[in-house]
Amino acid sequence: MFKWGLEKHLGMVASDWTERHRPMSERHLEGNEAQRKKIRAWLDQWKEGRPNKPGLLLIGPPGVGKTTVARAVAADMGWQVIELNASDARNAGAIRKAATHASTHGSLFMTPGMKPPRTLILLDEVDHLSGGLREISADRISSIVSGEDIDDSKALKGDSGGKAELLNLLADTRQPVILACNDEMGLWGRTSSSWRTARDRFSKHIIPIRFERASNEALRRIALRVIKEEGFTADPGAIDELVNNNPGDLRALVRDLQVMCSLIDSNLTRDMVKQNIETGVRDTTVEIFPGLDLLYRSRTAQNAMKATMSLDKSPDDMVAWVSWNNGVVFTDQGAVRRGSSSLSLADCLLTTRFRNTAHRSWYWSSNLSGLSASVTMPKPVEGRVFCSYPGFLRRGSAWVKRSVVDRLAETCGCSKKAVREELLPSLVAVQSENSEDFSISLSLGLSPEEHAAICGLSLSHRTTKQLLERYAKELELSSAHAEEKVVETPTKDEESSEEESKSDMGQTTLF
Repeated sequence: MFKWGLEKHLGMVASDWTERHRPMSERHLEGNEAQRKKIRAWLDQWKEGRPNKPGLLLIGPPGVGKTTVARAVAADMGWQVIELNASDARNAGAIRKAATHASTHGSLFMTPGMKPPRTLILLDEVDHLSGGLREISADRISSIVSGEDIDDSKALKGDSGGKAELLNLLADTRQPVILACNDEMGLWGRTSSSWRTARDRFSKHIIPIRFERASNEALRRIALRVIKEEGFTADPGAIDELVNNNPGDLRALVRDLQVMCSLIDSNLTRDMVKQNIETGVRDTTVEIFPGLDLLYRSRTAQNAMKATMSLDKSPDDMVAWVSWNNGVVFTDQGAVRRGSSSLSLADCLLTTRFRNTAHRSWYWSSNLSGLSASVTMPKPVEGRVFCSYPGFLRRGSAWVKRSVVDRLAETCGCSKKAVREELLPSLVAVQSENSEDFSISLSLGLSPEEHAAICGLSLSHRTTKQLLERYAKELELSSAHAEEKVVETPTKDEESSEEESKSDMGQTTLF
């Protein structure tokens, strides 16, 4: 607060209210009390030494105060913060230079004769950290950290090696590390088939803490405090209108206040708030996995429709995501059947766009997908909702062998995208329940391994190996039988030639 007062005196107050009113102490924070308690308890463990898991992963939608909480708690403890966010370079060299050195060599802010305080390493928006877990050579990173002149061919671009270095940081750190993200699947690699491996490797070092959106009461207290500190007043109805139209985003609340207060002299009225809301409705979207969690917990059609709209997915994608995850989330088979019936109708409605330009079907298809994931369950979904990325939507996905996709595309005369999105899901659904039925795979000429892939079987299991042996024998017999047919069955040219010769024998000719 002393720093802020000095800046105000010098006329250098930040123009952004979100920074000006960012809480500098935990006592100024609102909402997520249980989450803040967990963070405080974890930081207290660092006073005694390095805990078993030296990192936290703060998960939640934008604007709920994840990084603000970390900074405020660290400030209360007298700790310094080293922060990297998405606007900074976050490749292997940058992470080691800015964070690993502070982690392994003690605090950068030491007072002679006193015990050095901890240094909190904060990496924001780690779900936007691109790339895999491939490590960069130690010599290459060292040259970057030391500031040596290197040519462009050896320079690291983008986030190269960032995730691998982040894992090394978590494994070796002597200082607390906090990661923050909106969607943890972005960190694991939502479009990668190896996301579970990345999740498991990170989970050895971090404790996940999920943040929730602020309650209306918390939003109201913050709005009143900001209005007062800025020297304005507000009608009770104005604050209520502002809070009721906010999705629980603290940052958005303060920004809205700044915009509205710039248009008035002293008092904020309800009419002013309503006018701004009507002319500038905020398009709120959520990440796919938190959004699906909200959708599956919806108990009314209206809430399901709101959750579906917030996902910002096309009806085609909604049908794909819901059909892929219903069988995992729903424990009631009746709910699965009812959901499948709605999805089937939604899929049929989507095709009408191409037959008679019935664009209204786009709306109904999207809502039917949402209903099949929500109100079809007789009881509310309990516990965590574990959704996964639809395998058939992955470009070049390894969820089934690419050779199967190529074979189906060649056989059916369609694109590979159509195979992945339309043919493969049906084929896998049929074969996963009838792995002993070889007829479809034999007709397509699939190899034993390809048959196991569309059946969803693991090649390492003994039963799968026995099945592959039986399939290989059937494939050999089928191939032999096909060769015999080729030899015995005359071609059309041969048949016509024989018919002509027979006809010649029964007729006279002048030649």
